[in-house]
Amino acid sequence: MSVAIVFSQTGGPEVLTLQTRELAAPGAGEVHIRHTAIGINFIDTYQRSGLYPMPLPSGLGQEAAGVVLAVGAGVSNVAVGDRVAYAGGPLGSYSSERLIAASLLVKIPQGISDEAAASMMLQGMTVEYLVQRTFPVQPGQTVLWHAAAGGVGQIAVQWLTAMGVTVIGTVGSDAKVATARALGCQHVINYSSEDVVARVRDITNGAGVPVVFDSVGKDTFEMSLNCLARRGYFVSFGNASGAVPAFAPLELTKHGSLFCTRPTLADYNASRAELEASAQALFDRVLDGRIKIGASHRYPLAEAAQAHRDLQARKTTGSVILLP
Repeated sequence: MSVAIVFSQTGGPEVLTLQTRELAAPGAGEVHIRHTAIGINFIDTYQRSGLYPMPLPSGLGQEAAGVVLAVGAGVSNVAVGDRVAYAGGPLGSYSSERLIAASLLVKIPQGISDEAAASMMLQGMTVEYLVQRTFPVQPGQTVLWHAAAGGVGQIAVQWLTAMGVTVIGTVGSDAKVATARALGCQHVINYSSEDVVARVRDITNGAGVPVVFDSVGKDTFEMSLNCLARRGYFVSFGNASGAVPAFAPLELTKHGSLFCTRPTLADYNASRAELEASAQALFDRVLDGRIKIGASHRYPLAEAAQAHRDLQARKTTGSVILLP
C-alpha cells in the first residue's frame, strides 16, 4: 500500500490531497521503489497551478531518492536493495512508493545521503546543463545569476566559483545576501533595495555580462536584458514570479543582438548517456567537496501543501524535501 499526493483540479496548494493506492507488480523495464526522501521544486507549483497544463487527475513531483524493492523483466541497471535517485519522468514522486522506468534511475554513490540526493538531482543536473551545455561558461568570465540563494542558485554559485568564474548574484533580502556570500558569490545584489542594472554595469565597467541565468521570470525579465553585453545570452529557465511577458524579437536587437533560450532538463538529458554524464558530473563535485549540499527544509509528505506555500512565499533558502 502506497500513499500519494494527488490533485484533481488546478489551483493553490489547497488542491493537493493525500490518497492511498495499491501498486501492481513492476512490468517489463519497471522498478518498484520505496521513497526515503522526495525533492520539491518550483516546477511542481507551476504544474499544480495550471501554468504548465497536464491531464487531471494527476500525481505530482519529479524527483526522489529511495530503495529498490522489486524489478521487472529486462531490468539490468539496478537491483533489489540498491539506493537510487531520479529527476524527471512521469509525475508521481510525492508518494511513499511508486513504479518507475528503470532507465530514469541512477545509483546513489557511497558518501551521498538519500536526503542530499533527493534535494540535489534536479537542481544539480539543471546547473550542469546550464553552465556546461546551454552556455558553456569559461574560467575568468563574469555571469549574473538571479535567485543566488535558492536551491539551484546555491549549487550554481559553488559550481561556477570552483571553475574560476566571477558570479554576480541577486537575492531578495539582506539575510539571503549573507547566504550567497558564504557560498562564494563575489558580488551580491539585493534586488528589493538596489538598482540591479546599475550595479552590474558598475561591476563590469559598463560592459555588461555575457550571460544571465534567470529562474525568476516576469519580475527580472527587463533587468536581465539590460544587464547583458552585446550578443549576450538570456537563459530563462524558470518563472518563480510568473511567466516572462510576450515580447517581439526586435527587443533582442534593441538590447545588442541578444540571444534568448528557454531550456529544460528533459531536453538536455534526453538520452541515457546524457543522464548518466550529467549525474556523474554532479556526484563528482559533491564527493570531492567542490559543492556542499546544505541542510534541507523538511516537511512530512502529508504537509506538501504547506511546503508549497512556504516555497512560493520565498520563506525557504536552499532545497525543500518531503519525508514519507
